[in-house]
Amino acid sequence: MDWLPLGFFGIVWAAFLLPSLRKRGSLATGVEEFERKMELLAQTENGEGRWIVTPRKGMRFLGPEERARVRARERRRRVFVFLLESIGFTFLIGLVPPLRAVWIGTAVLACLLALYVAVLLSIKHRDRILRAARGSAAAPRVTTRPVVERYVAEGRSRIPRPTLNGLGAVAEGDTVHVVVRRASTAGARA
Repeated sequence: MDWLPLGFFGIVWAAFLLPSLRKRGSLATGVEEFERKMELLAQTENGEGRWIVTPRKGMRFLGPEERARVRARERRRRVFVFLLESIGFTFLIGLVPPLRAVWIGTAVLACLLALYVAVLLSIKHRDRILRAARGSAAAPRVTTRPVVERYVAEGRSRIPRPTLNGLGAVAEGDTVHVVVRRASTAGARA
């Protein structure tokens, strides 16, 4: 009976440690935080300016189909991790002798996990076949040029400024005026 308190404290320790390890920002909270910050930025300036929406630096732009695919992959990953954690948790509970019947639940969850993995593999196989069929019928993809940073003197200036692929860049001392508006209000004026 000396191992019973040790097992109890192990389960409590795991219950507190595992959620903090998983607590990375989800896509939904990231979007909500971005929108909140944009609202604050919009309230600070009321003048005219350009409305710019860009992906994060270093991230490629995702279209609606690719965004839906990324969201589905994230949902599937969450379900997979939930099943794994449930199996581990019910297995630990079953280690206590009076609660060995919980191992039946562990076995059921393990069977569900095996079934879920089989479904995920079939989805992946089907998606690969569909992409191959679309790729042969679609036009060849256009390759993009790598970003080249150069220094160019503009106009009469003798001070070279950085440009990216021929587009001027904003230097540290340049003043920039940007107004952030909701998409619904920006679309109404256009």
